[in-house]
Parts: sequence; C-alpha cells; structure tokens
Amino acid sequence: MKAAQQEIRVLKKRRQRRKKKRIINVNDPILFIAFKAFGIAIVGVFVMVSIFPSPDQEKYGSSIYFNNDEVENIFPSPDQAKYGSSNYFNNDEVENIFPHEYLGTGILNISAFNPKGGMRYEEWINGSTPYTVTKNLTHESDLIAYERREHIKNAMKHAWKGYKKYAFGYDEVKPVSGGRYSHWGGIGTTLIDSLDTLWLMDMKDEFWEARDWVRDELNQDKDIYVSVFETTIRSLGGLLSAYTWSKDASFLDKAKDIGAKLFKAFPENLGLPSGQINLKTGNKAQADWLSPNKLLSEVGTLQLEFRDLAHVIEKEEYATKSEQVFRLLKDVEPDDGLFPYFLRYSDNKTHFQTSDVSFGAFADSFFEYELKVWLQGGRKESMYREMYDKSIDGMHKRLLHVSDDGLWFISSSAKPTEFEHLTCFMGGLLALGAYTDPNGLDSDRAQRDLKTSKQLAYTCYQMYAQMPTGLAPDVIEFSRGLRGGKKIIPTKHDYGLRPETVETLFILYTLTGDPIYRTWGWEIFQSIEKYCKTSIAYGSYPDVGSTDRSPEDKMESFFLAETLKYLYLLNDSDTEIDILNKHVFNTEAHPFTIF
Repeated sequence: MKAAQQEIRVLKKRRQRRKKKRIINVNDPILFIAFKAFGIAIVGVFVMVSIFPSPDQEKYGSSIYFNNDEVENIFPSPDQAKYGSSNYFNNDEVENIFPHEYLGTGILNISAFNPKGGMRYEEWINGSTPYTVTKNLTHESDLIAYERREHIKNAMKHAWKGYKKYAFGYDEVKPVSGGRYSHWGGIGTTLIDSLDTLWLMDMKDEFWEARDWVRDELNQDKDIYVSVFETTIRSLGGLLSAYTWSKDASFLDKAKDIGAKLFKAFPENLGLPSGQINLKTGNKAQADWLSPNKLLSEVGTLQLEFRDLAHVIEKEEYATKSEQVFRLLKDVEPDDGLFPYFLRYSDNKTHFQTSDVSFGAFADSFFEYELKVWLQGGRKESMYREMYDKSIDGMHKRLLHVSDDGLWFISSSAKPTEFEHLTCFMGGLLALGAYTDPNGLDSDRAQRDLKTSKQLAYTCYQMYAQMPTGLAPDVIEFSRGLRGGKKIIPTKHDYGLRPETVETLFILYTLTGDPIYRTWGWEIFQSIEKYCKTSIAYGSYPDVGSTDRSPEDKMESFFLAETLKYLYLLNDSDTEIDILNKHVFNTEAHPFTIF
C-alpha cells in the first residue's frame, strides 16, 4: 500500500508542475527559434532513449516510458490499474498475454456481489499456465492486491474484536450468540493460534496485548485430556512461531511448558504416541471410537513442532522421539508408498488395521510432513523425501482420477468418486515438492507433479464457484455420464471456514506468479464476507447450496490461523515469508524457520 501511495504522490507533483509551466509566445522570433532548436534536441533524445533504455525502463520491460513529466502515456497509476486500463503496457511483442479483465479489482462491495458460477477459466482445467504474464501486468496485479490485502486485514480485525470482547483467553468464540467454548482444554486456543497472523498482518497492538495474556494468564496445567495432535499443531506450533517472529521469551517459556506435557504421549521405548494426554497428570488415553488403534495423521504430524522446539532449546530428545515414528513407519512402508490410516503397534512392530488409503481425513497431514520435515532439515535427510516421492507416485497410480467433465481429483481407495475439501491442500504440496525436487524443476517427475498441482487447484476452485453461495462443500462426489450437466454433487453440504484451497492458491501464486490464483482467492473471500460474516466474527455455513441460510454459531481457530492468513499472504507482495529458502509451514499454517 505504501508503494501505491508513493506512486500517487509522484503523479500529483507531476501534474502540479505541468500547471506551473509558462506559455511560450511563438510570435516572438527569438523565442520561436529557441523553441524550434529545443524541439530538434528533444527528437534526438527520443531516438537515443528508444535505442538505449534506462535501468528503470529495463526493469519494467518498456521502451516508451521516459521523461514522464512530458509524456501522457505514463506507467499506470493505482487509479488507472484499479479501473482496468490496459493501454499502459508495451505488450505488442508478447503473444497470448494474460487477459487484463481476469485481474479483477480490489473493490469490496458485498451488497452488489454475487458468485458468477462455475466452469469459468477453463484454460486452466488441464494444469497448464495458458498465458504470458509480463512485468507490467504483475505490477498492476500487486496494486490491486494491496487493496484486497487491506480488506482481508479488516476481516481479521473484525473477528479479533469479537473474540476479544466475548471470549478473550477462551478456546473459541461463538460468532452468533457471543458465547465461548473451551473444549480444546481451556488454554486460549484461538488466541495462540492467531498470534503469527496478527504479526504478519502488522496488527502489533493486538499481538502485544495477546502476549501479555500469554505471559500473565495462560495456565496449561489443567486436569483435562487433550488431543496430542491438535494441541501440538495449534498451541505448540502457535507459540513457537510467535517466538520465531518476536523473540519474546514469554512465548518460548510457554512452548517449553506445553511441549514437555505433550511429550509424555511418546512411549519411553519404541512405539507410537498416544492420541490423548492429561496435561496435569501425564496420563495417556485414546479416543473411545478409535481405541486401541491410532491414526496415521495424528502420529505423523508432530515432527515439525517437536524438531523446532528441540532446535530452539537444544533438547535433542524431542527431535529423536518424534522422528522415531517415521522410522517405524518406514520399516513397514508399502510398495506404493500409500500408508493405510488405522495403525496399531504391538510385538515391536507397526501393524495396519485397514487396507483403506486416503489423502483426506485420518491421513492427510502425514503425507504433508513427509515433504516438510525434509524441507525443515535443509533438504539433507533423504529418507523423508524418498518416502514422499514414493507416496506421490502411488497417488498418481491409484488415487488420481478425472471426472467426465475434465476435473481432476484425488479420491480415497474406499470411495473412488468422492473428493474431500481437506485434500485440496495437495495442490500446494505438490507444487512445493516440484519446485524443490532433487532432480530439478525441469525433470519429468517435477513437471508431472506441478501439472497435477494446477489441475487440483482448478478443481478445488470449482468446488466454490459451482455452488450458489460461492462456498465449497466439505465433501463432493463427481457425476458420471452427465457431461454438460451438473458437474459436482455435494455429499456433505457445509462449509467450515476451511483453509486448504486458499493454502494451495497462495503457494501456487508464490511459486508461479500466475495472477489467476489471486483472482480465485478474491472470489472465495467475497463469498465468505457475504455469507459467513456475523456481527461478532465469522461462522461456518450450513448448506452451500442455499443462499437463504445463516451462519452457524461456530468458528474454528484455524479460520484466523490459516484461512485469513493464507488469503492475506496471497495478496501480500511485501511479505517476509520465503517458502523456498527460509520458512516451512506446519499443517496449521504456523511458519517455522528452516534449519
């Protein structure tokens, strides 16, 4: 936004200088000769500038933007960009340029907004990047994104204000009634989950106020059983990330405290961690519906957090115990790399309790951490990358499908026509894997994965676009033999403020620079504003197929930790986040530093 404001100030000064210029009397012979000589000189300058572009001209890819005080066709101002002018780009030499109208605007007018429907932008359906994006067009996309970024920040301000007023320090606020939940253990889950979002959005007053509560009020010594998985990714992850950004010791102190309590879930010898732990007593338990089995996602999504804690406080045991889970799984790795999601450890060995495999519920983030643990360690621990590549090969062979209407999706083995919104994270993961492939981005494997990434991103966008509300159902089924008819059939109709699609859009835009991902993200945000916003915060939407329903009295902490954060970063060209060289996100969107 500062860059845009600076550009506006420069243009105003130029206009003022034009107004102050003296009018030359061409009837005065001396002045006339001088003016004519000056005109010849200007022609010479024009020729020289056309042949030898200045550094600024080279930077912006243009050979006509010189001496802007005297030229009307100057580089576009924010206002020109905002209203869709395309006359300011020297694109005559570029073929198949990105359509200017696809950029959209940064205007937020919810009363006039209505979702435009599905099966638009079909150029992207097969995983290609169909258009050329020039430097000028990227610049204009950034100007639009600055405006959108402020609207998304305002959404965070609105939700935080409601949380602070009605539920500050509690796990969740009820966005309709103003009530509060503490079902995650009463340890300030929304507050802690939101800390790095506040920091990255430059909401520092709110951040430091939250820090004061963490330092002075947070009590994690509760006689209550909590989910080891959820508490690790939300609370431990949130505290560690807040410390990473702020270096405030209060966050590290609390991270050490909750980390020590959660670490008791790991067995003293070999084995898999328990699903639940009592924060006060350290007693272990397992959910009744699951016992004595364990979930692949729960045991395989603790490693980034405990490795980061071990790295910061130099307690190696935290790293080795969490890594042990992957080594035990490596010992029983299926030939196709697809691990079934129900596990049991007995007789010094891991046993699978089902043959079903999935990249959705019960399994999703384990496959995510195969890649991200490798990235976190500086791409040196080859076992993790090898496990990831084998899993992705297996996914392509067994679980990747295309619908009759050309939409690509990843199913579970048990339900081959079903696709979960949870699985939409795979678009971003595959892109990240392709850009970090040890064989190089140009390798056949990386190009295959990048193409699948883009195909999935289009399908996940269609899950939103094809619904009357512009919101995605939690689970869909693809029709068979209905080409040209209804393409996506919701089987679980609610939208739970989920982040997976906008996570993929953020990663794909960051890596490819294709502005279409910003366009799709902006559509999703507008639908959230129109159908999920309450006077207090934002609520889940019960039926995405109906525009007549009201938000539910439920807002998960991940809406602030993930959904709004990824939408903001998608439009934040100034961010310090560097997903290729400096940072790795845990599955709750908390960025950790790469070792």
